[in-house]
Amino acid sequence: MILKERKRSEVMPVDMPLLTDDQAQSLSTFLSRRSLLGASIAAGGLLATPLSAFAQAASAPGEAEITVDQARTAPIPIAIPSFGPGLGEQITSVVSADLESTGLFSILPGSSGTPDFAALKAQGARAAVTGSAAGSSSTRVEMRLWNVLTGEQIQGTAYTASAANWRRIAHTIADVIYERMLGEKGYFDTRIAYIARTGPRHHQITRLAVMDQDGANSHMLTSGQWLTLTPRFNPVRDQIAFMSYANNRPRVYTFDLGSGSQRMLGEFEGISFAPRFSPNGSQVVLSATRGGGSDIFVVDLGSGAKRQITNSGAIDTSPCFSPDGSQIVFNSDRGGSPQLYMMSASGGGARRISYGHGTYGSPVWSPRGDQIAFTRLAGGRFSLGVMGPDGTGERILTEGFTVESPTFCPNGRVIAFCRQSASGAGGAGFSSGIGTVDITGFHERPVRTATGASDPAWSPLQG
Repeated sequence: MILKERKRSEVMPVDMPLLTDDQAQSLSTFLSRRSLLGASIAAGGLLATPLSAFAQAASAPGEAEITVDQARTAPIPIAIPSFGPGLGEQITSVVSADLESTGLFSILPGSSGTPDFAALKAQGARAAVTGSAAGSSSTRVEMRLWNVLTGEQIQGTAYTASAANWRRIAHTIADVIYERMLGEKGYFDTRIAYIARTGPRHHQITRLAVMDQDGANSHMLTSGQWLTLTPRFNPVRDQIAFMSYANNRPRVYTFDLGSGSQRMLGEFEGISFAPRFSPNGSQVVLSATRGGGSDIFVVDLGSGAKRQITNSGAIDTSPCFSPDGSQIVFNSDRGGSPQLYMMSASGGGARRISYGHGTYGSPVWSPRGDQIAFTRLAGGRFSLGVMGPDGTGERILTEGFTVESPTFCPNGRVIAFCRQSASGAGGAGFSSGIGTVDITGFHERPVRTATGASDPAWSPLQG
């Protein structure tokens, strides 16, 4: 987010809100600165059981048809026929959309039953899916994945769940296909937390919301009474940390998705903001204002104890743990302009890692540990990119009037982000939405939401 009443060329996103006049007044001091393979698995109401092949020899578990890099150059042609009328068609549609959204698969029509491999080869298909769906209150979906070139069954699984969970079955099937064909975990059975935005540009109502990663099943978690920002998923619990202006006291809160309960996280003299969970989900690292700057603290979720880990007198913010929990990347203007720094998770030894043209903010570590995504502002234009943890290999993935708030999917291959447009008089023409882009910078696409949206945060795979 951008601090109020500063020129775009002078400001970087630091996980702070775009404020109304009344809200800005409360910040005046600060502004003078988730595998379903093999044995049966029951998870989240979804039961998966293996199916034997139709007198075909199954290929070895984990065998991949093609690599991700090869698929980027030449998407895998895969035939996906209807799983049947009604519910079957819906499941087929979701599976096809999930795979096609990656840019790594090319969806071809197919026929039900045992595949006609000769015909499929003639179409250029490398793989084929067959399946069926039945049930009303309880749904059973059978799926088989075939290697068209060898005629072998790669995967056969039956899924049983309540009828309400049919979309999860579809996403899980897409995850299995992705993994068996590409050799790494899929990311379709996931959610994205975000801020839903309605109303005029300068007086927007913001609500904490959550949706499936494809934009379906969106629902609001808060009423919109208070300004709400920067949701972050706990990597191991069904919990979100976020910033709220509840009772006009800007603080970090946690929201339990099971019970709907909220609680303030820690008591600070100033404003607490920019939360992120530790990899084991037991701690939250955040920023808290003090005087004209802000420092970084680690708060234990169990005891509530907090530990300060920076004290530079500058604005230290947007902290994010490395996947192994040993380091923290953060944003600071301690060197005169907002840049990215790395330090030990215990604090100390901070070193700058961003040296490109412009100012940097909103760093977030890839789950793979090999890259850090960031937002950069240079020449009055925002860019979203990635670099190595040591600052090398910087690459810009997308640009725009405002592109910010990057968040990685669980396998680290795709980044979701917020894209906002410029506004005219009275906020006319302004839009705020969520998009995704491959880490290579290809296949950028929007995620459809019913309202304006910002601040996306990708969940781990659902349990």
